[in-house]
Parts: sequence; C-alpha cells; structure tokens
Amino acid sequence: MSFTEKLVDNVTFMTASNINTTHAFTTRIGGVSDGIYESLNLAQMAGDDIENVKKNYTLLCNALDISIDDIIRSNQIHGTNVHVVTENDRCKLFTPSPHSADSIIANIPGAALMVYIADCVPILLYDPVKKAVGAVHAGWRSTVADISGVTIDKMVKEFGCSPGNIKAAIGPCISKCCFETDSDVADALTEALGNNACGCMTKHGNKYFVDLKEANNIMLKKAGLIDILISDECTSCLADKYWSHRRTKGQRGSQAALIIISDLKGNVL
Repeated sequence: MSFTEKLVDNVTFMTASNINTTHAFTTRIGGVSDGIYESLNLAQMAGDDIENVKKNYTLLCNALDISIDDIIRSNQIHGTNVHVVTENDRCKLFTPSPHSADSIIANIPGAALMVYIADCVPILLYDPVKKAVGAVHAGWRSTVADISGVTIDKMVKEFGCSPGNIKAAIGPCISKCCFETDSDVADALTEALGNNACGCMTKHGNKYFVDLKEANNIMLKKAGLIDILISDECTSCLADKYWSHRRTKGQRGSQAALIIISDLKGNVL
C-alpha cells in the first residue's frame, strides 16, 4: 500500500491506495492564487482574493469530478466534536459554517467531506461495508484528546460500522523531524498514551520532537482499525508542495483532505 501523487488538469493531489472511494489530500499546486497563497489555496478567510479561492475550488472539483455544492466542512476548533452530516449541509461552502467540529462523518452518497490542513494531521476514513466516510483534522490537542477514537465510536453508533472494516489514511502533515515542542505537548501525549508515547517523541535538551502521525496511528489501532496507511511526507519540509503554518509563521494558504462516497471513477454509490 502506498500514497500516490496524481496530476489531473494541472491540479496535483495525493491519494491513498487503501481508500477505494474518491478522495484527495490536496497540495498547493494547480491553482490561480499568488503571493503567499500560491497557488491552490482553499482557505476562505486567510486574506486571499475570494474570487481566486472560488476558482481554485472549481479547478479542484473539476479534477476530482465532483460538484462544488457537495463540499461540506465545519469550523475547526482543535477539539473532539464530531459533526454528522445531513442533507441540509450541502451548498454552503462559501457561507459561514454553523458547525464547530474537527471531525465530519457521513453515509450520504455524494457528500464530499473536507477538512483544512497546514501542519495538523489529516485523517480520511472509509467503511466500504456500510458506505460511510469521515474526515478528521487532528492537531496535537485533538490528538491527545483522542479525536481518532471519538470519531470511530461515532461512526459505530451512527452508521453501525465495525471498526475492523474501516480503512484509514493519515495524510501529509508536519512530521517528527520538524515538530519541535516544549514539555507541555510531551506531557499531554504521555498522559494520553502511557508507555506508548515513548515511540512518538524524542527528547533533545529541553525540547521534544513529536510524531503526531504515529500517535494517531496508535489511537486508531486502539479503536479497532486494522488497515491504516501513513504518508511519509512532511508539510514543513516540502515547502514548495504544501503550506506549513509553523514554517511560514502563519503567513500562508491551506490545503485540504477530502473524501466522498463514490467509486474510483467518481460515480456516486
């Protein structure tokens, strides 16, 4: 299993081989924005020209063969709220979202779930048996609060999913090589994972280098998942491909992770 870089109509995005439904981990390549937002910026409130952002969404949706009206997102607050999508969530991409959640789940065919990313961990979930999907935005606070496990529990309760059937892809984000923290993050991770935290961080002097991908991998396994694919790409290292909040000190656009219930040809199931 692996991640694959794809180029469709000049739009570059990543896909995971274990997720057999239309999905994408977008990059900053293939849009019309310029300056610090060059080029496929999807952030609506970061200061970019909104007309450029709308064009970027059109380009992305054309590349994925989906409708812009089907994209659903929420206000990300670094918590563990999970929003269960309804039909009323459609056609609201460029209006203020009424939902504050870092995880979105759905079993509605055609609903395209999206989370914004610029260092935090994007996790896409797919249950091919119950035809259910999820998109998770896991910063370090959400990670230690087990947003991964909370989301899986919600998919079980709402859709009758079996954790063993759910496939997960942990996409590009800031990696251990670049995520330098103080002891507060290390302490929170130790409290959340116990002895397993040792494999997720390395201490250098008074600082810690933390692996949020592995932390979420551990929590997904604890929740009962078996099929988990992890990207080896670091958003901070690959500045020409991704935006990194930490590397740019917040002067940046956003990429996204997106998943929709369809077959790999884009046909809604």
